[in-house]
Amino acid sequence: MTEHGTPPVIGVIGGSGLYEIDGLSDVHWKKVESPFGATSDEFLFGELDDQKLVFLPRHGRGHKIPPSELNFRANIDALKRAGVTEIISLSACGSFKEKLEPGTFVIIDQFIDRTFAREKSFFGTGLVAHVAFGHPVCGRLGDALEESCNKLGFRNVRGGTYLTMEGPQFSTLAESNLYRSWDCDVIGMTNMPEAKLAREAEICYATVAMVTDYDCWHPDHDQVTVDAIIKVLLGNADNARALVKDVVPKLRARAKTCNQGCQTSLDNAVITAPDARDPNMIKALGSVAGRVLNL
Repeated sequence: MTEHGTPPVIGVIGGSGLYEIDGLSDVHWKKVESPFGATSDEFLFGELDDQKLVFLPRHGRGHKIPPSELNFRANIDALKRAGVTEIISLSACGSFKEKLEPGTFVIIDQFIDRTFAREKSFFGTGLVAHVAFGHPVCGRLGDALEESCNKLGFRNVRGGTYLTMEGPQFSTLAESNLYRSWDCDVIGMTNMPEAKLAREAEICYATVAMVTDYDCWHPDHDQVTVDAIIKVLLGNADNARALVKDVVPKLRARAKTCNQGCQTSLDNAVITAPDARDPNMIKALGSVAGRVLNL
């Protein structure tokens, strides 16, 4: 477990099409155990220009695990145990807006969670906590991602609402039009409860949603072929690797706790009185909440 305020270790969670990171030195894959079960895969440890990095292929190498079966709690807990202090999440998505065409990177700042079959918190009966989530991503990481996207010439939009659906099926036309009426920007299946759990674990979190296609609302949607989507997906993955290679070394400049409060989010969040806390819960939360549980 990383001591509070230590130099950063960057975690990268790769989505569809992104199963490895180029340019790493001192590379090795390693299994990281978690009391919340098995992670999606082993973690890839390495360095980019002397900045420590830990990579997790969200669906496992070869894309073996569907969204609803991802063990989000194990993934985030194990990343924390591996020393990760900030997470860059990369995921494929569909677009709700004409201007957000395939190939666009959207640096998300808000979420709507429509999932219903997932464990969404590390806390529960025996140890209750409520974290603030009005601003669910780290703006400091968002600034760095935007700067790198612009430097690399990638089409990007700063700010947008990501609607997370349960899946694995895509939306009906009625659902797609409903989400558009809510002014959502993109839709995907994986960023919730990932972002919520990162906040509970006091890890800075930012997500880049990589548009592969328009959702079924678009009049030309039915003419889009699988080959065309895969072509965009692979192109996005290449650009995502370039983005990671550029942005990660910039993040080593933070030598102390994040100035946006991400890494103190559990201050005043734990509600359960100390003498009423479940010892088994305390043990399981040793990495996630050890700082505030005085472990």
